[in-house]
Amino acid sequence: MSEILFAEFYESLVKLAKSFEEKDLLLKIQPDLEANIIRIYGEKTDSLVLAKTGLEGISELAYTTAEHHPYWSLIFNSSQILKTVLEKWNDNLTKEELDEISWNADEIKNTARKLEEK
Repeated sequence: MSEILFAEFYESLVKLAKSFEEKDLLLKIQPDLEANIIRIYGEKTDSLVLAKTGLEGISELAYTTAEHHPYWSLIFNSSQILKTVLEKWNDNLTKEELDEISWNADEIKNTARKLEEK
């Protein structure tokens, strides 16, 4: 899709969203036209939901990146920590979850050391 067509699509989307504002449906549109990405959020979307959604993209990268990539462990273990924390945001972390977070943090430290040695 060309950048011009995507920008036209975005403008049409903004008009569509405004037509729903007249029906009391508030939408937040967050464009990144250079990356050909448009995010649309409903008015009840909070920052915790946005963080979980953003983490899905990071997790996908972690799951699809080959383990031999030098940064794989950094992104994978970081995303695992964030996933656990976001899932339990309004609850208490269990001992097992804290142990897993600690293990992931150790893996991040080990990877950082290996990268420093190179």
